[in-house]
Amino acid sequence: MKIIQVNENVSLRRDPDSGNEKIQAVVDDILATVRHDGDEALRAYTKKLDGAETDALFVTETERVEAYESLEDEAVEALQQAIANIRDFHERQRPQSWMTTKSDGTILGQQVTPLDAVGVYVPGGKAAYPSTILMDVIPAQVAHVGRIVMTSPPDETGRLHPAVVVAASELGVETILKAGGAQAIAALAYGTESVPAVDKIVGPGNDYVALAKRAVFGQVDIDMIAGPSEIVIIADDSARPDYVAADLLSQAEHEERATAIVVTPSKTLAKKVSAEVERQLEDLPRAAIARQALADYGAIYLTADLSEAVAVVNELAPEHVEVLCEQPFAYLGKIKHAGAIFLGENSAESVGDYFAGPNHVLPTNGTARFSSPLSVDDFLKKASIIHYSAEALAENHENIATLARLEGFEAHARAVDIRRKRGGPKS
Repeated sequence: MKIIQVNENVSLRRDPDSGNEKIQAVVDDILATVRHDGDEALRAYTKKLDGAETDALFVTETERVEAYESLEDEAVEALQQAIANIRDFHERQRPQSWMTTKSDGTILGQQVTPLDAVGVYVPGGKAAYPSTILMDVIPAQVAHVGRIVMTSPPDETGRLHPAVVVAASELGVETILKAGGAQAIAALAYGTESVPAVDKIVGPGNDYVALAKRAVFGQVDIDMIAGPSEIVIIADDSARPDYVAADLLSQAEHEERATAIVVTPSKTLAKKVSAEVERQLEDLPRAAIARQALADYGAIYLTADLSEAVAVVNELAPEHVEVLCEQPFAYLGKIKHAGAIFLGENSAESVGDYFAGPNHVLPTNGTARFSSPLSVDDFLKKASIIHYSAEALAENHENIATLARLEGFEAHARAVDIRRKRGGPKS
């Protein structure tokens, strides 16, 4: 891996929109076609882009049964335990409606209600992602979303990976669409003859999915524009090079554009990690993908000290941050921008990806500066509640009218004035 001394001439951030112009044009065409032609276009794109030809747009009961038969019992049990952990974590997030009453009879509050319908996109292609189903569907269920439609690209036989079908079935997802890419996003956003439109689309995907989600925002809500996966590891001399290397590779194997970075003041550790990465790559099944990612987006940054290392993390605002230092909790309050923070040598990023409970749908491309992990809040709406008593209006109507006239809205002012006219007829 490249070992780079951090200085003011080193550019740390990547351009998330680089090279997307041609893809956007293709995406726009797909969205328009599916919106116009519905199921016919959905089937055509599934055949053309996924190589799958099938009359069944949705997973059948037979496919569910066969998925369970093909999956080992221990895999099902692991999914069930992960579901329990993730549900327990998200149950603690659910906000409650509330109201407060003032002495003058004013009642103010907030009503929290779930979304009616949500679409969950689950990537396919180079890997199966049952964990993404758990992370997207469970908070929606905790929020009591009325209807959940899941979609994922099929293989050439027109089927989804058994683990994907089983994970969805364990959660009770009834509607599983076999479609991927921008065409699936279009179906969820606009609806087709067979696919009911939703109010929000969540879940990560490739560039086509990300740009399609961006394009339909406004027609529906979306969770975020998810980019390639990222990990940044803060490490000192106490860190084990084999742990650091393994965690870097756990992200680099995702795809060729994944980011895997170590930030450390230790030249000794930097050299050991670089060597250890090469050793572990030798028998890694997805070594070719990982090597490309590390060559293009991997680095070991040398800093003056750990304080500068934290500053680098805050500038990058990455999806995942690991703190592999002698006193990891000492740096927790100093890390301002990160999607998820993993503290200590036993808290591998994989623990959060699959099992611990917190959501693994996280902000990428530096958006952790202003956004948060997917949560129950993403599936809820909040409406303000206002009840003004006659006493409250009498006390405050002049202030309200004054502010309305300050902005030049006379009708606003008169709307409160008319209520203060004594003896006026009711109509």
